[in-house]
Amino acid sequence: MSIIGTILIGLVVGLLARALKPGNDSMGWILTIVLGIAGSFLASFVGQQAGWYAPGEAAGWIASVLGAVVLLVLYGLVTRKR
Repeated sequence: MSIIGTILIGLVVGLLARALKPGNDSMGWILTIVLGIAGSFLASFVGQQAGWYAPGEAAGWIASVLGAVVLLVLYGLVTRKR
């Protein structure tokens, strides 16, 4: 059940990140899920190492979405058409 939960949380975080960032982000469901999961891992690692929040706090959700937005911006820079 934890893998399914991780995928669902990644999907929610990825969709929120895509909704918050302006512009056209044409990617499929799988990339959205991967974006959300990677953003969550990035934000969880940085936030917990910096001592900003503990595991399970609501700030982790906010940080996860912000981490996914950062990754989405980086993804857009890498895949930008020349």
